[in-house]
Amino acid sequence: MAGATGLWVFGYGSLCWNPGFEFKRSMTGHVRGFGRRFWQGNDSHRGTAAKPGRVATLIDDKKEITYGRAFEVTGSAALPYLEKRECKLGGYFTTISTFYSRDGLHSFPVVIYIATNKNKQWLGDAPVHAIAQQILESEGPSGHNVEYLLRLADFMHQFIPEAHDEHLFTLELIVRAKVKELNLCLKSLMGNREFVIQMKMDKDSDSSNNDVQDVQDNVPRGHSHQYTSRIAGTTLRCLKS
Repeated sequence: MAGATGLWVFGYGSLCWNPGFEFKRSMTGHVRGFGRRFWQGNDSHRGTAAKPGRVATLIDDKKEITYGRAFEVTGSAALPYLEKRECKLGGYFTTISTFYSRDGLHSFPVVIYIATNKNKQWLGDAPVHAIAQQILESEGPSGHNVEYLLRLADFMHQFIPEAHDEHLFTLELIVRAKVKELNLCLKSLMGNREFVIQMKMDKDSDSSNNDVQDVQDNVPRGHSHQYTSRIAGTTLRCLKS
């Protein structure tokens, strides 16, 4: 892809709908050889030490592909921010893969944050109903675990409707059914806030109309965790082979 010479980061979880860092442009697409699973624990954003939430990671599977959003990073604050958010607090490390745009015209290397069973927050596989129940019961400084799951599923439905993700969408169906069954307030679970993500064509670049720009009413919750983004340095210090 002409012009794809910068550093690109692939988001497949909350980065899809709430990147939280400055970027030049983004586009939707997929990486191959990975499957998305809610196997990583989280006690800093979507849960607590006593009751960790479950968030997405990727597992190696040659038969699967994972849909998400690639960002071209700009500025000096993005990588330190991501290192803190994903590596130091989240337990993820970085690897490199190839991103393929939705239109099939572009492919280029991307950095991916992945968690494995070698980190202390790892929860691993469990029956899907048990995972859904844990998501339903977990909440952390950044909001409820239900919000994390449903906003990710909504992003896929809205911007990548052809995406097939049995694990994600099964969890979505179970959790939505439980919320209705228990007569819970979905608006409260979603943080009483909205993230409006608008598709917009970047006419000044080679990227196609897969480009995405955020237009968000992203007012932090009163107890929202604030990440430090102004940290010197731009290297991926949590990079592992």
